[in-house]
Amino acid sequence: MVAKTIMVQGTASHVGKSLLVAGLCRILVNEGIKVAPYKSQNMALNSFVTKDGGEIGRAQAVQAQAARVEPTVDMNPILLKPKRDYKSQVIVHGKPVGDMTAQEYHKKFRDEAWKAMMASLQKIKSEYDVVVIEGAGSPAEVNLRDFDIVNMAIAKVAEAPVLLVADIDKGGALASIVGTLNLIEPEEREFIMGLVINKFRGDRELLEPALDFLETDTGKPVLGVIPYVRDLGIQEEDSIPVLEMGDKTAEINIVVIRLPHISNFTDFDYLARESGVKIRYVSLESELKNADAVIIPGSKSTVGDLMWLRANGFVEKIKELNNSGVPVIGICGGYQMLGEKLYDPEGLESKHKEIEGLGLLPTVTYFSREKITKQVEAHFVRPLKLFQGMERDKFDGYEIHSGKTKLLRGTPVLSIRHGVQKGNIDDGAVSSSELVFGTYIHDLFVNENIRRAFINNLRAKKKLLPLKTESVDNNEFREKNFECWARVLSESLEIKKIFELVGI
Repeated sequence: MVAKTIMVQGTASHVGKSLLVAGLCRILVNEGIKVAPYKSQNMALNSFVTKDGGEIGRAQAVQAQAARVEPTVDMNPILLKPKRDYKSQVIVHGKPVGDMTAQEYHKKFRDEAWKAMMASLQKIKSEYDVVVIEGAGSPAEVNLRDFDIVNMAIAKVAEAPVLLVADIDKGGALASIVGTLNLIEPEEREFIMGLVINKFRGDRELLEPALDFLETDTGKPVLGVIPYVRDLGIQEEDSIPVLEMGDKTAEINIVVIRLPHISNFTDFDYLARESGVKIRYVSLESELKNADAVIIPGSKSTVGDLMWLRANGFVEKIKELNNSGVPVIGICGGYQMLGEKLYDPEGLESKHKEIEGLGLLPTVTYFSREKITKQVEAHFVRPLKLFQGMERDKFDGYEIHSGKTKLLRGTPVLSIRHGVQKGNIDDGAVSSSELVFGTYIHDLFVNENIRRAFINNLRAKKKLLPLKTESVDNNEFREKNFECWARVLSESLEIKKIFELVGI
């Protein structure tokens, strides 16, 4: 079996390529077609751990879920995770191979990257009927044309018809489409089979003259105008879609610090779904005001972001809030920051061999080259005020981190197990007041019972009644949103013509 292909490219980053691929995957699988997503190279800090412990871009995991297939490393063979000093961690087939500058990557590693991409593309094409391919950024970056291994180079080798997408909500969509077509090579232009306008608000009739102009000027058909959809409920790839989520009349205000190198912020989407809860992402110390809880999230540059917290007045404010009874939660990198010290003898995170943490947890962290990526099953090993009644309640999550954290005093709060490993591993720490908690486990709040216990603890502090309404099942919520998005696309795209381009 050799799959047919279609590719989605954009006039810029964040025009909606990832979500369009997810939607097309769902439309195709609903037609009984075995479909998979593919993105040769992704630059993202929001990642996902596959069942076999490989790390890929979260967008490809979401697209695989839309296609109703298990995410694999072949769906995103190269993942670049930006770090300090203009370097990125390069991950090939789910495993890190080193940190590289753009120059080092393009000049010394490009051939190896291409081999990995082609091996994965061939494998995916042999296993599915259709592969929906996502490009990256824009194909019109003339300074990067010689290094292209993600846009037109992939379209050519995959023999994929291309849909070119532009975001009209930001303005300049017509110019970006015309400009993109003018800047790519004539032979590349032949691969673009249709144009798509995304995030349109207003009267479609008023847009018709612009669509007529596009078709006349470019010679390319407009195959759809997708309306702007607010609160789509499908996880984003690598940028926080809104800085405030949840109930606008919220009684509980949870603040997540928007670190410069924030990663896996989707950990907190589930909290925002609960009644009476608002999540705010903040970049200023003054915005911590009125917080009922503070969360320090994951980071791709723990030491750098810790120094940013200190330089911008967050450390003292967090301690002040905690002393007044406000809980502080640290996930992954945030957990490391909450400890007493962080040691980096090899200079893996920064030039600092040792740095002071916030000192809110009795832990120290030692950075190492080993990177832990695994899905886990875990449970609390003792009662905690912040998660009352959750001891021994099993839940699923995942780990993505470098370094190990040692507990100096007290006892661990979590026990984790990975797959068929023998025995459990200790994780997590809590302060003596039990108002500071840290763990390496992502997706903690996906678990409804843990999420509710945490929120009801915050409600009790404000003398509010506990939440009793039924929470939406996570799988049901996800499926509902995929189906809704598929319906929107089916109504706004020329689906039959797109199917004809694919050859189905």
